Amino acid sequence: MPSTLMSFHVCGRFRDDGSKAEASVSLEKDRAKLIQHLRREIEDEQVLDVMGRVRRELFVPTSSRCFAYDDRPLPIGEDQTISQPFIVALMTQALLLTGSEKVLELGTGSGYQAAILAELVRYVITVERMQKLAHIAKHTLEGLGYTNIEVKLAQRTLGWPAEAPYDAIIVTAAAPTIPQTLVDQLVVGGRLVIPVGSRWEQDLQQVIRRDEGVTVKSLTRCRFVPLIGEEAWDEG
Repeated sequence: MPSTLMSFHVCGRFRDDGSKAEASVSLEKDRAKLIQHLRREIEDEQVLDVMGRVRRELFVPTSSRCFAYDDRPLPIGEDQTISQPFIVALMTQALLLTGSEKVLELGTGSGYQAAILAELVRYVITVERMQKLAHIAKHTLEGLGYTNIEVKLAQRTLGWPAEAPYDAIIVTAAAPTIPQTLVDQLVVGGRLVIPVGSRWEQDLQQVIRRDEGVTVKSLTRCRFVPLIGEEAWDEG
């Protein structure tokens, strides 16, 4: 199961001191505490190092920035959320990245997971079905200087077949079954990390494409918004 949700309750401090400099220092301290918290269950030091550098507060609405390093999901608008840091770390770790990969992400959201990936791999293609979120994420990522991320507006067919094959695929929305369309977009030996289950609760799975099929490993129980598209859920 995911690690216990952790909250530092820093918002009151922000209101009291009113100092942007002190608020920034507080966030840095909270980010360091979060990484120590994640280290209890996450073994990949590269993933932890990157999450200790990428500023999650830049990927949430201003009103939520004081909660940026709570180990919990946060709303980002359009009835979507930025994932719990533990889940981000676990999913990224399960991709088994070495640094040379081309990675596909389904569900850009605010762009935080794409930023984490971009620090760890050669190239990231991320697709988002909501135009407003895609626009905001693209603006945020470009503003932060990322040049190895391409943001796409999702089509009905899952993934982005035009740029396949991928070394790894990460899906931040839940499918009823493992979509064969995504498996087909992987190289042999490629890794797919995806939540699979009902609309309300899922099993986070690591899927590895083999010559003879796939191997599947269960990682943890989880809860994601539904994946919309062919081989997934209908909208509504």
